[in-house]
Amino acid sequence: MTVSAIAVRYADALADVVTAPGAALRPQDALAELQSFEAALRSSVNLRNALISPAVPGSRKKAVVARVGDVLGLSRITRNFLFVLIDHRRIAGLAEVVQIFEQKVDERLGFASAQVVSARELTEAQRTALNAELERRAGKRIRMRVSVDDALIGGVMARIGSTVYDGSVRGRLQSLERRLTAERYS
Repeated sequence: MTVSAIAVRYADALADVVTAPGAALRPQDALAELQSFEAALRSSVNLRNALISPAVPGSRKKAVVARVGDVLGLSRITRNFLFVLIDHRRIAGLAEVVQIFEQKVDERLGFASAQVVSARELTEAQRTALNAELERRAGKRIRMRVSVDDALIGGVMARIGSTVYDGSVRGRLQSLERRLTAERYS
Protein backbone atom coordinates (compact mmCIF):
# COMPACT_ATOMS: atom_id res chain seq x y z
CA MET A 1 0.00 0.00 0.00
CA THR A 2 1.39 3.40 -0.96
CA VAL A 3 1.90 6.24 1.47
CA SER A 4 -0.97 8.15 -0.13
CA ALA A 5 -3.36 5.22 0.25
CA ILE A 6 -2.40 4.98 3.91
CA ALA A 7 -2.84 8.73 4.39
CA VAL A 8 -6.29 8.49 2.78
CA ARG A 9 -7.33 5.81 5.28
CA TYR A 10 -6.30 7.89 8.28
CA ALA A 11 -7.84 11.07 6.83
CA ASP A 12 -11.09 9.22 6.07
CA ALA A 13 -11.26 7.80 9.59
CA LEU A 14 -10.86 11.22 11.19
CA ALA A 15 -13.33 12.76 8.74
CA ASP A 16 -15.84 10.07 9.75
CA VAL A 17 -15.43 11.07 13.41
CA VAL A 18 -15.73 14.83 12.99
CA THR A 19 -18.54 14.85 10.42
CA ALA A 20 -20.72 12.37 12.31
CA PRO A 21 -23.97 13.75 13.71
CA GLY A 22 -23.37 15.13 17.20
CA ALA A 23 -19.58 15.09 16.82
CA ALA A 24 -17.73 16.65 19.74
CA LEU A 25 -15.36 18.51 17.40
CA ARG A 26 -16.28 20.59 14.36
CA PRO A 27 -14.42 19.60 11.17
CA GLN A 28 -12.91 23.06 10.71
CA ASP A 29 -11.64 23.02 14.31
CA ALA A 30 -10.05 19.59 13.81
CA LEU A 31 -8.39 20.87 10.65
CA ALA A 32 -7.08 24.00 12.37
CA GLU A 33 -5.69 21.93 15.25
CA LEU A 34 -3.97 19.47 12.92
CA GLN A 35 -2.53 22.32 10.87
CA SER A 36 -1.15 24.00 13.99
CA PHE A 37 0.45 20.77 15.19
CA GLU A 38 1.86 20.06 11.74
CA ALA A 39 3.30 23.60 11.61
CA ALA A 40 4.98 23.03 14.99
CA LEU A 41 6.34 19.72 13.73
CA ARG A 42 7.63 21.34 10.55
CA SER A 43 9.24 24.25 12.37
CA SER A 44 11.10 22.21 15.01
CA VAL A 45 13.74 19.78 13.84
CA ASN A 46 14.11 18.44 17.39
CA LEU A 47 10.37 17.76 17.71
CA ARG A 48 10.28 16.10 14.31
CA ASN A 49 13.31 13.92 15.08
CA ALA A 50 11.89 12.90 18.46
CA LEU A 51 8.54 11.86 16.99
CA ILE A 52 9.94 10.09 13.94
CA SER A 53 12.90 8.31 15.51
CA PRO A 54 12.34 4.58 16.10
CA ALA A 55 14.77 4.84 19.05
CA VAL A 56 12.27 6.92 21.05
CA PRO A 57 9.61 4.76 22.73
CA GLY A 58 5.98 5.40 21.78
CA SER A 59 5.10 6.33 25.36
CA ARG A 60 7.65 9.15 25.31
CA LYS A 61 6.42 10.34 21.93
CA LYS A 62 2.87 10.45 23.28
CA ALA A 63 4.07 12.44 26.30
CA VAL A 64 5.70 14.95 23.94
CA VAL A 65 2.52 15.19 21.86
CA ALA A 66 0.49 15.70 25.04
CA ARG A 67 2.73 18.58 26.14
CA VAL A 68 2.68 20.21 22.72
CA GLY A 69 -1.06 19.63 22.67
CA ASP A 70 -1.41 21.50 25.98
CA VAL A 71 0.47 24.47 24.54
CA LEU A 72 -1.56 24.44 21.30
CA GLY A 73 -4.87 23.75 23.04
CA LEU A 74 -5.58 20.56 21.08
CA SER A 75 -8.86 18.75 21.66
CA ARG A 76 -9.01 15.19 22.99
CA ILE A 77 -10.03 13.91 19.55
CA THR A 78 -7.06 15.51 17.82
CA ARG A 79 -4.64 14.25 20.48
CA ASN A 80 -6.02 10.73 20.22
CA PHE A 81 -5.69 10.87 16.45
CA LEU A 82 -2.04 11.92 16.79
CA PHE A 83 -1.53 9.08 19.30
CA VAL A 84 -2.89 6.61 16.74
CA LEU A 85 -0.45 7.95 14.14
CA ILE A 86 2.37 7.47 16.63
CA ASP A 87 1.23 3.94 17.55
CA HIS A 88 1.24 2.98 13.87
CA ARG A 89 4.47 4.86 13.06
CA ARG A 90 2.71 7.21 10.64
CA ILE A 91 3.44 10.60 12.24
CA ALA A 92 6.03 11.34 9.52
CA GLY A 93 3.16 11.45 7.01
CA LEU A 94 1.12 13.97 9.00
CA ALA A 95 1.40 16.74 6.38
CA GLU A 96 -0.08 14.47 3.72
CA VAL A 97 -2.80 13.23 6.09
CA VAL A 98 -3.77 16.83 6.92
CA GLN A 99 -3.95 17.77 3.24
CA ILE A 100 -6.13 14.77 2.39
CA PHE A 101 -8.25 15.30 5.52
CA GLU A 102 -9.04 18.84 4.36
CA GLN A 103 -10.13 17.52 0.96
CA LYS A 104 -12.29 14.79 2.53
CA VAL A 105 -14.03 17.22 4.87
CA ASP A 106 -14.67 19.64 2.02
CA GLU A 107 -16.18 16.83 -0.07
CA ARG A 108 -18.45 15.73 2.78
CA LEU A 109 -19.60 19.28 3.46
CA GLY A 110 -20.31 19.93 -0.23
CA PHE A 111 -17.33 22.16 -1.00
CA ALA A 112 -14.99 21.98 -3.96
CA SER A 113 -11.45 23.21 -3.61
CA ALA A 114 -10.20 25.75 -6.14
CA GLN A 115 -6.54 26.57 -6.62
CA VAL A 116 -6.46 30.11 -8.00
CA VAL A 117 -3.36 31.80 -9.38
CA SER A 118 -3.49 35.49 -10.21
CA ALA A 119 -1.05 37.95 -11.70
CA ARG A 120 -1.54 40.34 -8.75
CA GLU A 121 -3.06 40.22 -5.30
CA LEU A 122 -6.86 40.16 -5.61
CA THR A 123 -9.03 42.66 -3.78
CA GLU A 124 -11.82 41.37 -1.56
CA ALA A 125 -14.40 42.40 -4.18
CA GLN A 126 -12.49 40.49 -6.88
CA ARG A 127 -12.22 37.41 -4.63
CA THR A 128 -15.96 37.53 -3.94
CA ALA A 129 -16.85 37.89 -7.62
CA LEU A 130 -14.41 35.14 -8.65
CA ASN A 131 -15.71 32.82 -5.94
CA ALA A 132 -19.31 33.40 -7.11
CA GLU A 133 -18.39 32.68 -10.73
CA LEU A 134 -16.49 29.51 -9.82
CA GLU A 135 -19.44 28.33 -7.70
CA ARG A 136 -21.76 28.95 -10.64
CA ARG A 137 -19.54 26.99 -13.02
CA ALA A 138 -18.80 24.11 -10.62
CA GLY A 139 -22.30 23.87 -9.19
CA LYS A 140 -20.82 23.59 -5.68
CA ARG A 141 -19.68 25.86 -2.92
CA ILE A 142 -16.05 26.76 -3.47
CA ARG A 143 -13.17 27.09 -1.04
CA MET A 144 -10.47 29.10 -2.83
CA ARG A 145 -6.74 29.06 -2.21
CA VAL A 146 -5.26 32.07 -3.95
CA SER A 147 -1.62 32.58 -4.82
CA VAL A 148 0.17 35.17 -6.91
CA ASP A 149 2.39 34.30 -9.88
CA ASP A 150 4.36 37.20 -11.30
CA ALA A 151 4.95 35.18 -14.49
CA LEU A 152 1.32 35.70 -15.48
CA ILE A 153 0.90 38.83 -17.58
CA GLY A 154 -2.57 39.45 -16.19
CA GLY A 155 -5.79 37.70 -15.24
CA VAL A 156 -6.32 34.51 -13.25
CA MET A 157 -6.22 30.75 -13.63
CA ALA A 158 -8.34 28.43 -11.48
CA ARG A 159 -8.19 24.67 -11.06
CA ILE A 160 -11.12 22.76 -9.57
CA GLY A 161 -10.25 19.08 -9.56
CA SER A 162 -9.04 18.29 -13.06
CA THR A 163 -10.81 21.25 -14.69
CA VAL A 164 -8.75 24.35 -15.43
CA TYR A 165 -10.34 27.73 -16.12
CA ASP A 166 -7.74 29.90 -17.81
CA GLY A 167 -8.62 33.57 -17.71
CA SER A 168 -5.00 34.69 -17.91
CA VAL A 169 -3.75 36.97 -20.66
CA ARG A 170 -1.24 34.27 -21.64
CA GLY A 171 -4.04 31.71 -21.93
CA ARG A 172 -6.15 34.03 -24.04
CA LEU A 173 -3.20 34.74 -26.35
CA GLN A 174 -2.49 31.01 -26.75
CA SER A 175 -6.17 30.39 -27.53
CA LEU A 176 -6.13 33.15 -30.14
CA GLU A 177 -2.95 31.70 -31.66
CA ARG A 178 -4.56 28.22 -31.92
CA ARG A 179 -7.67 29.66 -33.59
CA LEU A 180 -5.63 31.71 -36.08
CA THR A 181 -3.42 28.73 -36.87
CA ALA A 182 -6.47 26.51 -37.39
CA GLU A 183 -8.05 29.09 -39.70
CA ARG A 184 -4.86 29.41 -41.71
CA TYR A 185 -4.69 25.66 -42.37
CA SER A 186 -8.44 25.21 -42.98
